[in-house]
Amino acid sequence: MNRKQKNMLIRILISLALVILLKVVRIDESLQFYLWLVPYFMIGYDVLWKAIRNIFRGRIFDENFLMSIATVGAIFLKEYTEAAGVMLFYQVGELFQSYAVGKSRRSISQLMDIRPDYANIEKNGEIVRVDPQILNVGDIIIVKPGEKIPVDGVVTEGTSMIDTSALTGESVPRGCKQGTDVISGCVNISGVIKVRVGKMFTESTVSKILDLVENASSKKAKAEDFITKFARYYTPCVVLGALLLAVLPPLFFDGQWLEWLQRALIFLVISCPCALVISIPLSFFGGIGGASKCGILVKGGNYLEALSKTDIIVFDKTGTLTEGTFEVTKICPKNVSKEKLLQIAALAESYSGHPISRSLKNAYKKEIDKNLVKDVREVPGKGINAVIEGKTVLVGNNKLMEDFGINCEGGIKTSGTVVHVAFDNIYTGYIIISDKVKPGTREVIDGLKKSGVRKTVMLTGDVKASGEYTASLLGIDEVYSELLPEDKVSRVEELLAQKLPDRNLVFVGDGVNDAPVLSRADIGIAMGAMGSDAAIEAADIVLMDDSIGKISTAIKISRKTLRIVRQNIFIALFVKAVCLLLGALGLVGMWAAVFADVGVAVIAILNSFRALRTENLTKERS
Repeated sequence: MNRKQKNMLIRILISLALVILLKVVRIDESLQFYLWLVPYFMIGYDVLWKAIRNIFRGRIFDENFLMSIATVGAIFLKEYTEAAGVMLFYQVGELFQSYAVGKSRRSISQLMDIRPDYANIEKNGEIVRVDPQILNVGDIIIVKPGEKIPVDGVVTEGTSMIDTSALTGESVPRGCKQGTDVISGCVNISGVIKVRVGKMFTESTVSKILDLVENASSKKAKAEDFITKFARYYTPCVVLGALLLAVLPPLFFDGQWLEWLQRALIFLVISCPCALVISIPLSFFGGIGGASKCGILVKGGNYLEALSKTDIIVFDKTGTLTEGTFEVTKICPKNVSKEKLLQIAALAESYSGHPISRSLKNAYKKEIDKNLVKDVREVPGKGINAVIEGKTVLVGNNKLMEDFGINCEGGIKTSGTVVHVAFDNIYTGYIIISDKVKPGTREVIDGLKKSGVRKTVMLTGDVKASGEYTASLLGIDEVYSELLPEDKVSRVEELLAQKLPDRNLVFVGDGVNDAPVLSRADIGIAMGAMGSDAAIEAADIVLMDDSIGKISTAIKISRKTLRIVRQNIFIALFVKAVCLLLGALGLVGMWAAVFADVGVAVIAILNSFRALRTENLTKERS
């Protein structure tokens, strides 16, 4: 409990003591008005001040205005106990709501407790703690066991185990040694390591994630916008209703002015929209926090809401459905030896950092003489065109071969990627490079379909046979193969036209090469994005590791959050409607009215806390 909340609690206790004292002690009737003003102003001065201030700011109809009008009216009706008691009860509810919101924010802060407090550098043989924000690229920092890694970098000395759970939600530590990239926000578990700073603190993963989480509340869901607009029109309507309730029965039906004025004041108290205004944003805030606990970063309540209406999921293949670790599994030469075919391919790919290129170089195993390679040109989505020992070499897919008029073998049945090789305009064979499907992927795809996803689609640059084989293995409904990067955007455009009304298309990719598609889909999800700036910038939802099951978890969290939101809306509106009717009929008094208002708000807030709990959803993860 913070200082403001403690001060409010003291005000409540003192005001309560004064109310009890004034009820117990017999007081002259002429003094009652003045004495009752003491506890009334002590507990309600801030509500009255906010109401007056908001009137001058043009925001007349809010809960402060409603409570002020209702309690001031009660005082003039000489209902002193009700006036002070109603304000007292209202402030108890406000204190509880403030504590609840604070607790929710603290819970999320604890879940995302990744901000490093300091960094260790060595000066004159001693280790000195400094602010991570003053570190420069290239500096060497020392990370001891139990300390957070303050910035992104690479290990230059030492071995250890790294706890990434704060970022990924996964409890299994990862090993690191010299040359291993490490990410800010992770915790060093065992050995002392030295890390060369790779990024300034403001550009590090931890800084980007914290900024993302802190700004998530600014992107409101449709349900939140609805409540804001609803309150804008609802409050003036109930004030008008209360005015008519106070005036019409005495004027036209011989009602008692005091009786109907009291009913109108009760009507105003009941009508306060606190439960809706507080609990709905809190529900989305809780959902975002619960997702963060699982290593799923959602950029706003609007994306969490949209995810619950997923109709089509489009997957990129490499690194998303597969592990993205390629290895040569078959060499099929034509008119050359296997060794020669592999040598030509490795030389041509020697300047490329593509995973397929690395697999060819790893398979060759010998030292590559790059002096033999000249005029290397990468053809996007097709392969490499280079000159080796004065001869033109082509290494890539069948589209590259077709561009240069080379007849290559087609229709090869394989689950891997086929790399064709041509030397001096003569076809010299092909190499098959395989990429393993991630364990449990088929079960996740099946689970998504059972949960209501109508169609699953896979996009890949692989040849048709390879793409279809992987799709059949995973139970993917549709597959589009041999796609260039720009082709993927076109396919997503076509699929967007096929989705059901008021439903959404989700694209899932690795976030590095798929930025255009991630941006074009209704919702872009980047997988395995720990440390990937492109992923954090381009995607709407970021999965901090490459666990395919987290897609299913994210959808479950979004749907659970929306269920809680609908429950809160129904509970609040239903109870309000019943109590407003009872209040208009004179069947409930002022105390019951406040209990209905504050009680509903408390129930809705407690229900909102359920959005933070994700343990049962992660246990169900496929």
